Formats: sequence, C-alpha cells, structure tokens
Amino acid sequence: MIDLLRGWLRARPRTADLAAALTCFALSAPVAAGTAYRHHSPMAWSIGGLALACVPLIARTRRPAPTVAATLAVNVAQILLLAFPGASPIATGVAVHAVAVRTDRRRAWRIAGCAAAVLLATSVVREPGLDNIWQHLAVIAGMCLAAASGDAVRSRRRLLVSALERAERAERTREVEARRRVTEERLRIARELHDVVAHHITLVNAQAGVAHHLMRTDPDHAYQALERIRDTSRTALDELRTTVGLLRYRDDPAAPREPTPGLAHLDGLLDSFRHSGLHLTVERAGRPTELPPITDLAAYRIIQEALTNTRKHAGPVPVRVQLDHRPDALRITVEDDGPTAPQTSVDDGADSAPGTGHGMIGMRERAKAAGGTLTAGPRPTGGFRIHTELPLRIDRKAPAP
Repeated sequence: MIDLLRGWLRARPRTADLAAALTCFALSAPVAAGTAYRHHSPMAWSIGGLALACVPLIARTRRPAPTVAATLAVNVAQILLLAFPGASPIATGVAVHAVAVRTDRRRAWRIAGCAAAVLLATSVVREPGLDNIWQHLAVIAGMCLAAASGDAVRSRRRLLVSALERAERAERTREVEARRRVTEERLRIARELHDVVAHHITLVNAQAGVAHHLMRTDPDHAYQALERIRDTSRTALDELRTTVGLLRYRDDPAAPREPTPGLAHLDGLLDSFRHSGLHLTVERAGRPTELPPITDLAAYRIIQEALTNTRKHAGPVPVRVQLDHRPDALRITVEDDGPTAPQTSVDDGADSAPGTGHGMIGMRERAKAAGGTLTAGPRPTGGFRIHTELPLRIDRKAPAP
C-alpha cells in the first residue's frame, strides 16, 4: 500500500509537494504552539509564521534551492520579530532535504551549512549569550540530518537506477549471446548436413552414371556399381542418423553417442572416391600424432569436401592428397589436374569468391573453428588447389565446428 502511494505521488510531483507542505505544517504546528506558549509569544503569530514558512514547500521539487531561501527568510523574520520558536526551522530542513535529493553532495552540504549559519547568526543577534546553546546545536543537527538523509535518498536512487541499467544491459547481453549461439549452432548443423549429403550424393550420382554406362556392355561391373550405390546410400543414412541423433540428444549425457569421423577413417573415404572414378594418390610426411577432436574432424571434412568438389566439378581426374604432420600443426593439401575453374582464390578471413558455394564456405569455417587457415584457388598449371594448416593446440576461445 505504501509503495503504491509512493508511486502515485512520484507520478504527480505537484500533488506530492502540496502533501509534503501540509504534512510539515500538521506535524510542526503542535511543537510551534507549545514553544510559543513557553516563550509567551503570540500563538497566532507563531502558527501563522509556520504556515508561511511551509508555503514555499509546494515548489520544493521544481525549485529546491529557491525554496530553501524562501523558508529561511521566513525563519529569520520569525526569529527577529518573535521569540525563537523551535519548530520553525523544520520547513527549512525539509527544503534542505529536497536540495540534497536533487543536487550533488557538495552543493547540498554547502546549502545546509549556509542555512544553519544564517539561523545561528540570527539567533545570536536576537538573544546574545549561551543560554540557548542547546537550541543552536539542535538547529545544526537538524540541518545536518536533513542534508544527510537527502543525500542517502539520492544515493539509494542512483544505486537502484544503476542496478536496473546493469540488469537491462545483462539481459540484452544474454539475448545477444543466445542469438550468437543459435547462429553458430545453425551454421554447425548446416555444415554437417552439407558435408554428409553433398559427399554421398556426389558419389551416388557418379556410380549411377557408371552403372548406366555399363549396364548393357558390362553387366558385372554395372552390378558392382549398383552395390556401391547401395553401400554409399546406407552409409549416408547412417551418418545422417548419427548427426541428427547427436543434435537431438546433445544435452543428454546418458544418450548413446557414435564416434565422429576423423583421419582414422580416411582410407575408407579415399576408397569411395576411387570407386567413383578419381585417380587418387596420397602422400604422407612426418610422424602422425593424436589430434584434438576438433582438428581431427576438421581435417576429415575438409578432405571430404575438397574431393567432393573435385568429383563434382572436374570429373574423374588425377588428385593428390598430401598430409604433412609437423610438431605444431597438420598441413593438408589437395590438388587436382582438372580444368581451371573461373574463380578467385579464397583465404581465411575473406568473403567467399564467386562460384565457391557452401562447400568452400564450410571448409573455411571448419579451419577457423580449429584455429587454422585455409587457402583455395586455381593452380598456375591448371587444376585447383586447397591448402589448410591446422594447429595441434586449439585456442579455447575458438568456436565449435
């Protein structure tokens, strides 16, 4: 209920100022009347002076500093014309509180000190001596309390605003991070599905062409091609099932997981391309070492995509695959002797060149995810060349493939 009333008053500052003025008068009137009676001062003058001191409070929100000056002027007049009414500085204290809430700390304390000094000087002029020392100390304490309470309210409001801003900023950051992760996951899924589908469909298409060509002249070899189509399609379905299963049960630690392909499966991959008509030679250098999973998968997929592109765009041409195992990196080069495609080279960090397609983009993204680089482009002597260098130590900030 109190919070609702505060919210309602904050939305209506003029009404809040009027309520503050009336509340100040209502709470101070009994004290002012008692003080006037004790000092044998006119009751009407004391109550009237208090009311006059409370009137400027209706502008305390819009003009806090002039409000302090107006209430202070009324207090000075009360002190000089009447006996010192102890309740009269309360309106000035309320005005000082409003100044402290709406200005900076230094200015608030400066105004509070000036108000206390004016009231003390006026009181000393009116009644010299130390008889009213406790009243003087009460005036100083009242002004200090008003400034301190207003400063505390201002600091609390500032902290609340700052906390709200941090919460909103954190919420926006979480939303941006969530969108970024969704985008990365979408790209990862797209790469996996593209690599699986494009590779096997290319092989099925090539083997179907061989079967069609040999169906009448060499039925035995055509039958073998059909068997390879069957095996390739079954392998494609198995890899699709594995990929979809990993996506579906990725967050379930109890879900079954199948090993992702790596260079350990490279011989089977090369054999499938040899059956499709590619004349493959493999050159290995260096001493093979155990690769990080992200690097192993990236190496396998890059070779797979490079050979798929060669079979799709260049046909059954000679292809050389070179694997150079170095202490700090794995270098992979895939070169073919096919016709030079009218496309520019693509390197790490550059935009995809015309004609490269999603496969080239996926290879570059996989190399980046593994912390490596990839360059691709036509060879001066004809054909196409893809070269990638994958480090053996992965930066932990690198995104998942």
